[in-house]
Amino acid sequence: MKQLILVFSGILGGFTAAGLVILVLSPPRGEPVTLLPPPTSEPYTIHICGAIATPGVYNLPTDAIVADAINAAGGTTEKADLETINLAAAVADGQKLYIPYLQPTSSASTTAEQTRSNNDLVNLNLAEAPELERLPGIGPATAKKIVEFRDLHGPFIEIDDLLQVSGIGEAKLEQIRDMVTVY
Repeated sequence: MKQLILVFSGILGGFTAAGLVILVLSPPRGEPVTLLPPPTSEPYTIHICGAIATPGVYNLPTDAIVADAINAAGGTTEKADLETINLAAAVADGQKLYIPYLQPTSSASTTAEQTRSNNDLVNLNLAEAPELERLPGIGPATAKKIVEFRDLHGPFIEIDDLLQVSGIGEAKLEQIRDMVTVY
């Protein structure tokens, strides 16, 4: 019986040795593995502005979301419109976050009265395209851009904010400056 165990042990050892020789001497199969560098834990740098308590540039962890950015900037102002943004969206490095302002709500019948309330000035935050078109140098396309800019970015804080609207430069702004208001 001992001899039988020795024979089986020898056969098993021979197969194991042969398998190792084949494994070591055979050419590699498949694609080579490329190791990626470990992920960096560098914080994301974001710019947050709009209806925010302390607009500015902030460093956030790489897993931060919009709500984290708002908290880092001290929260929102009372006039922030949080219904139009996704607070759970991930932020990206170098991203600019704009927190929109609430749009003034008024009925169509009172809008024209409110728009002209300041000494017959056109209120950039309340006027619709037809009223803006009455300003010198503002045609239908530019009036539409003003309304779209306001809808996208919130109310104008100062008259010079008009320079951010495509099609309005220094000369056109100076031409209408005394005819418009943001209050």
